[in-house]
Formats: sequence, C-alpha cells, structure tokens
Amino acid sequence: MAALGLTVAGCGSEDGAQAGSAPPTTVELPRLSGQKLQVAAVWTGTEQANFTKVLDEFEKRTGAEVSFVPSGDDMSAFVGSKIAGGQPPDVALVGQVGVLREFAEKGWAKPLGPEAKAQLEKNFSPGWQDLGSHEGTRYGVYFKVSNKSLIWYNTAAFEYAGAKEPKTWRELLDQAQLISDSGTDPVSVGGADGWTLTDWFENVYLSQAGPEKYDQLAQHKIKWTDPSVTRALETLAELWGRKGMLAGGRSGALQTAFPDSVTKAFGNAAEPEAGMVFEGDFVAANVTDAGAELGAEAQVFPFPAVGEKAPVVTGGDVAVALRDSKAAQALLTFLASPDAAHIWAQAGGYVSANKALDVKAYPNAQFRDIATALIAAGDDFRFDMSDQAPAAFGGKPAQGEWKALQDFLKNPRDVAGIQRQLEADAAKAYQN
Repeated sequence: MAALGLTVAGCGSEDGAQAGSAPPTTVELPRLSGQKLQVAAVWTGTEQANFTKVLDEFEKRTGAEVSFVPSGDDMSAFVGSKIAGGQPPDVALVGQVGVLREFAEKGWAKPLGPEAKAQLEKNFSPGWQDLGSHEGTRYGVYFKVSNKSLIWYNTAAFEYAGAKEPKTWRELLDQAQLISDSGTDPVSVGGADGWTLTDWFENVYLSQAGPEKYDQLAQHKIKWTDPSVTRALETLAELWGRKGMLAGGRSGALQTAFPDSVTKAFGNAAEPEAGMVFEGDFVAANVTDAGAELGAEAQVFPFPAVGEKAPVVTGGDVAVALRDSKAAQALLTFLASPDAAHIWAQAGGYVSANKALDVKAYPNAQFRDIATALIAAGDDFRFDMSDQAPAAFGGKPAQGEWKALQDFLKNPRDVAGIQRQLEADAAKAYQN
C-alpha cells in the first residue's frame, strides 16, 4: 500500500485516456419504466455533478426516474428523520462503517439481493465486501473510495520558500517553518468540519502506534487514555500548537470548512493564503474548483512517516438500500459493476475498489497509479477509524471525536483533558 501514497492526482485528460468514452455494458438491469428512485449522499458541487452522471446512465438503461438529495454531513440524523416521517430515500451512500452497522441493527438497511451480491463478490476483494457487511450479512457496495494520506501543496509557495517535499514528520515541521518564515501561513486546516481533524489524528496514530494498536483503538479494545493516544496528540500539537503554522491561526482553522481550506491554498495560486492542505485524493476536485491546475500549480506528497512507516488510511462511501424494492436493488447492482465506476473514473477526482474496472478509464497516469496500487493491495489497508466507530462518537458534528478534536485544536496543550473527554464519549457510544 506504500505505493498508494506516491501519487500526483489530476483531473485533466492525457496519455490518450478514454475521456468521454461510453461505459462498458457488463451487467443486465431490469426495465423500471415509471418507477421513481431517491438517492441520498453527502456530495455537493463537482462530486454531486459527477455522481449525477452515473445516475443519468442508470436512468437511461432502466427507464427509472432518479432524484438526488444532499444529506449534509450527518447521514444518520438525515435518514433517521426521513424514516420517522415514513419517507426514507431508496438508497443512501454512507461514509461511515459505524453508520452502516447502525442502519443494519435498526432494520433500516436492506440486505443485498442476489444480483447485487453477485456483482459485489465478482468485482471486490473480501476486505471491501466485509466492510459493507454486518454480522455476516452483505448490505452495502463501496462505490467510491479514497486514499486519505495525502498532503497537497502550492508549488509557488514551496518554490518561494525553498521548501521540499518532506518524508518524515520532523521534515514536515521544518518545511512548514520555512514557508512560515517566507511570509505565507504553511498549513490550511478545515477545522470547522471535525472529520478532517479525525483524519489528521488517524494518520499520525497509524504511523506512530502501528496497525495493531490502530485496530484495537478502532474497536475500543484499548482506551483513549492509553499512552499511545497521548503520544499522537502531543505529536499533533507540535504542528497545531506552534505559532505561525496554521492559516488564520487556530481560531481561523476552527472557522474554516473543508472546501475553504483547499481554496486558501489554491484559490490564488500565485499568492496563496496557505502553502499546503491535508486530505484525500478527493481534494483534486476542490483544487479544480478553486481554479488551480493540478500537476502544475498544485502538487501532492504522501503523508509523512511519523513512525517507521508512512501511513495509508482509506475511506469510502458505501451504497445501501433503505427500501426493499426492485429499483433500489437494481441501482446497487449497477453501482457494484464496472459500468458505473467507469463513468465517474473518467470524470476524475474518484477512485474505485472495483477490480473489474479498466484503469484506462481514469483520466491520467497518476489516477491510474492510485487505483492500480489500491487494487494490488487487496485487503492490506486500514479503513478510517472514526468511520468505523458508532456514529455518536465518530460521525456526528458537535459531539464525540469531532467535537473533542476541535476542542484540542482550540487548546493543544490540554492533552490529558481531551483524552478524558474522548474516552468518556467513546465508552458511552461503544457501551463497553
């Protein structure tokens, strides 16, 4: 999986890639003329537009009428309110494993039908199949996945400061200081969205504490007061707590939403507000939205090694049926096929775990490398820790881990207090 980090992501077409080519037809879908289907996901902007292209193809093949509804960050609350009102979406794309398990336990999620299950088993490794399952039952299809161990940087800011791509955490701090000394705030943090802060923690923790501890903490088999957590928070504080490191300072970071954190680094490519921003390969779409050219004004390097090895944290959005209907199952079947993945892959800003997707569908060599490495890794990856947690701890704004890490960003000196807060919230959510 180390190769997965060594990427420069872009969205433009090059190398004779199959931009605009028709998707393959590998799966047979039923005729659904006159049937209406509502799909919910967190995506907005470019991501929503690209996913809509996938839904348009499904409409074309089946005759169904599909509408898209943005859910906001709290998918659990969104679906809960819709179910309480008797009008759940037919299909939801869920970003947290913990939320998928919650939906399954409450009976909201419907098991995959035979056609969808056949596509899933044919096209995805066991690890991705298991992540979409609960207590041995297959519920979901991971349609969009991500490498969440990347730091994107403004080439003009790096060149002006004489900064270089770091390979270790110490080197990252040194390069950030160079950029700060040159007059540009080095790191943009989207602290208004707590999930970005959990990704920071997970990368530091996985690299520093190792995969075994990572799995234990993800399952709450060790407490958040464990010394390994202390060490990771103290490491984060070396960046978050040092003056001149964050764009707008800590208070500015807490008021910056994720898309705006990317804009700070790339909205004015020649004179940016920040030198770099951390997040997954999906940042490519935000960089383009900000008006910067990928591969030129915007470059990327792997999250540096904090311990012996650089971390590779993955995330993903899993499609699950909330209505037991022919149309909902047909959409899951389509999303599990390479046909659907092809459409978004060639649009850019997207990575699929689908083994049957021809990597030529990706718009450039960089995204083909990301996808090839992900598939080659098989089941050797670590999924986003907060997304594995119960939603009350790892997946809700203004509570649990999101809130605790925002409090930590506000005051990085209070390591012990934040650990107590994290453990109290985790114990309540995991009920162990």
